[in-house]
Amino acid sequence: MWKNLLCALAMLGAMPFTPAAARTLTVEGVVSPAWVERAGKREPLTVGMELNNKDRLITGERARVMLRMAEGSSVKMGENATLALDNLTEKKNAENHPVVGASLDVVKGAFRFTTGIFGKPRAERDVSVKISTITAGIRGTDVWGRSNDAQDVVCLLEGRISVRHEKQSFVMDEPLQFFIAPRNEKPKPVGKVPQAQIDEWSLETEITEGQGAIRAGGRFRVEVARMADQKAAQELEAKLKAAGYPAVIDPVTGGQYAVCVLGVPTAKDRDALAARLKGLVSGVSTTPAKPASPPSPKAY
Repeated sequence: MWKNLLCALAMLGAMPFTPAAARTLTVEGVVSPAWVERAGKREPLTVGMELNNKDRLITGERARVMLRMAEGSSVKMGENATLALDNLTEKKNAENHPVVGASLDVVKGAFRFTTGIFGKPRAERDVSVKISTITAGIRGTDVWGRSNDAQDVVCLLEGRISVRHEKQSFVMDEPLQFFIAPRNEKPKPVGKVPQAQIDEWSLETEITEGQGAIRAGGRFRVEVARMADQKAAQELEAKLKAAGYPAVIDPVTGGQYAVCVLGVPTAKDRDALAARLKGLVSGVSTTPAKPASPPSPKAY
């Protein structure tokens, strides 16, 4: 018996250690419509949602997404974009310092990775970003990229990245350097982009007031409909979720059910979101509310 137990322990000790997928990414802000695809199902992105390996994030027209990494960096997506997640890990390095890892595959659309958005970094990071045909190892603090049918682009705003494209490998370590890989042509030499172009590109991934965003702690809500029929309320909730909006049902006085979207941060966002939802459902109204805030992301 003891001999068998010792053999089993020895076999376990010989097996390679693979760290469990850690939930290193959470949803910080959303301009819907936006979805997450996981395990063959699609659901709307909601603020506070923890993301997993193999998740696939998808944004619709005029949508934006901001994600928060556990060490304090942000990941942003623009409209009509797809981002695949893998190798999400939180582990220790040889010096016993925490390291947050991720592989981010920008299948299409605009993307931005920025450190320092949520305060001083609380861990090291080991992040690789694939922008279709370009792979960038992130050592930089601010990187923008985009993939579309015509070309792939990566631009270093600050810091340093190691870049691979087909047989090419090189380092970009000067602010405003960019690299373009057209679909049917040879890649362009690394060049410098003017600040005006950076400002224009940045708008493709930023969440600004008045876009109809949802954020943690938002005090407004948009009430899509109020009805006495619970089944009808559930059907409307399902319709809005399928369309990429994180609707919920709030039972109210008089035996009625309010189908709402919660967590809207400003009056301008409330009005913008209401205008979007009116395109899906008639009779949309706006009211202040204080929804429960999602749990804070893990801090080191």
